[in-house]
Amino acid sequence: MKKFAGTGRCLAPIVGVFAPLLVALAQDVAPTPQPAGQSVATAVQVIVTGSNIPTSEEVGPQPIDTYRKVDIERLGVRSATDFVQKLPTVSGPSINENINTLGNGQTEIDLRGIGTKETLVLQDGRRLAPNGFARYTVEFNSFFGGTVDLNMFPIGLIDHIDILKDGASAIYGSDAVAGVVNVWLIHRFRHVEVYASYGNTNLGASNDQAEELAYLLAGTGDDKTDIVVYAEWYSRAAIFSRDRDISSNADRTRLGGTDDRSNDFAGRVGDFVYQPQLNRGARTPTPHAFPNVESDPQYVPQLSLPRDKQLFNFAALTPAMAPVDREYLYGSLDRKIFDQYLEFFGDFKYVRGFWDGALVPASFTPDVFTDATHPFGISSEGISVPIQNPFNPFIVPDYTSPGGFDPKRPDTKASAAPPGTGFTTGVHYAGLEAGLVTDKSTAITLRLGTGKAVSVIAKMIALSAWAES
Repeated sequence: MKKFAGTGRCLAPIVGVFAPLLVALAQDVAPTPQPAGQSVATAVQVIVTGSNIPTSEEVGPQPIDTYRKVDIERLGVRSATDFVQKLPTVSGPSINENINTLGNGQTEIDLRGIGTKETLVLQDGRRLAPNGFARYTVEFNSFFGGTVDLNMFPIGLIDHIDILKDGASAIYGSDAVAGVVNVWLIHRFRHVEVYASYGNTNLGASNDQAEELAYLLAGTGDDKTDIVVYAEWYSRAAIFSRDRDISSNADRTRLGGTDDRSNDFAGRVGDFVYQPQLNRGARTPTPHAFPNVESDPQYVPQLSLPRDKQLFNFAALTPAMAPVDREYLYGSLDRKIFDQYLEFFGDFKYVRGFWDGALVPASFTPDVFTDATHPFGISSEGISVPIQNPFNPFIVPDYTSPGGFDPKRPDTKASAAPPGTGFTTGVHYAGLEAGLVTDKSTAITLRLGTGKAVSVIAKMIALSAWAES
């Protein structure tokens, strides 16, 4: 077996083998002889095997922001959501744990505001499978979903994060148009590190949003072997809109905004609202007692009520930030073989995340009853209730249906009202008795990766040995 003292001696056989080939390729092809008196056209074949053309002075390495473990600790973050919200390079719409309306517990990153799917997320320089959430409609899918959930990376296990702020599609592919986020985990550690923290927003308001974090990081090894084990538990309580004055009421006209309260609530029929105190405190109106809502003394005009009772303030019930809890378990092994020339590695990761979002109680819309002249619902607002309904307080219908269905909408045949059915129209209702619309999400991620790494020096030695043979 031959030994090589340095890279100069390694490259010499390679140059000796390939130099004649490069000289032959650089020669021009001899022109074909032409008859006398005719112009000579010369075809030259040029094969380019490399380039030594100097580039512009303005061209250089692409800019990279690096956040090391100490930098992340100085930011005071406890989760991926905290980290993303503090990055100046993040812009545009993206999902994180603090978003209740469109959230699902994952955390995405959008570097250039053109959609999270255009930002490539790597772990230790390797690609990851995107998350499996697909709960959004087509128009939202153009921005949300189909990317890596950053909650897969526990804060205590991160060694550093490299962010390539410019587009890198020429290097990584079309999923890196906006840039690249490369998360490097800790693979070399000695001894044991235990961390625990507890925080609570107990000054003035929101005194029930506790946040707890605890993790254990342990590692051992020698010059050839590195073993790292990591376990973490994270929990964050919910914070409700009613806990803060600025979000306690969906009527934001007092702040110069708009009134976003709901039109759908129990007791509203058209522009009238049922008043229990006008019916001896009964929670429901008297069935079949009056011809219509205008003649029923148990109902009053909506605009005659105080402003806070004219519409439904759903912000008194909904959370502004959903509760979260996660568990992590991670292990990695790196083993060097043949000194620095060959290395085997493997890692295992288990992540379980739970997110409990909640939305406003469901409104009973659109109208389930249709007919030949109303294929999209008999009531344009709210729903229609048949007069024969045992809970209907009226006896004279607002509308009598001719029945049938629109031939252009054969899908409405099943919801077509029988001919002659009388309805009370414009009935508004929301399922308050059923509570909030819950959006619980549990995500379990398992990842097992193994591989080998061959150093550049080892590749050069192997190529040089092949050239000499």
